[in-house]
Amino acid sequence: MDGTIVTLGGGGFSDCDRDSAIDDYLLALTGAEQPKVCFVPTASGDAMSYGERFEKAFAGRAQASVLSLFNSPSWAYQDPSMLLEQDLIYVGGGSTANLLAVWRLHGLPDILRTAAATGTVLAGISAGMNCWFDQSSTDSFGPLAPLDDGLGFLSGSACPHYFGEPGRQEKYLGWVASGALKDGWAVDDFTALVFRDGEFVEAISERPGHPAFRVEHDGDVAVETPLNVRLL
Repeated sequence: MDGTIVTLGGGGFSDCDRDSAIDDYLLALTGAEQPKVCFVPTASGDAMSYGERFEKAFAGRAQASVLSLFNSPSWAYQDPSMLLEQDLIYVGGGSTANLLAVWRLHGLPDILRTAAATGTVLAGISAGMNCWFDQSSTDSFGPLAPLDDGLGFLSGSACPHYFGEPGRQEKYLGWVASGALKDGWAVDDFTALVFRDGEFVEAISERPGHPAFRVEHDGDVAVETPLNVRLL
């Protein structure tokens, strides 16, 4: 996988009432003075309030747009190929399973892979973190469950909201230990991982005290290795 992907366990404009240091970091990654930034709220069913929050957060510092795939009264359908014109593609949270199903129907995986290979930064929070990996921990079906249906842009498994939501840590460790999920990455709210060309680069955070881990099975247990998290 060529290109840069930033995976947020939580945080960014979705969770911050004030300006988000992770969002600032994402804009800086593009290298553009007035970057083109497209928000993809598929996982939330193109929730209008979510798109409006994005537009408010990026107003005046980016050319902001929203890609709708639902053709709802909130947002009109757009050709997904418009993603190829963006400097940053920012994927919102919600249902990982629904996001993946809709994206595949509309041809987004190939478009996103091409965009990343030509310099577009890919980023996402929660479901927008999960989608890039082979597998993930998701509440798409109600209770937390392992999902073996990711895009595979990044190898292994993912778990967002590691300490931010009850049961996330315990369940994820159990699935990695049992082999239900591959070795992977656990990220707390307000923290993100940066990958380049499929390789882990660094962990960053916009608030102190929100860790990230590499999680690997060792026999019949899962072992957490804390990552060095750079505070922005």
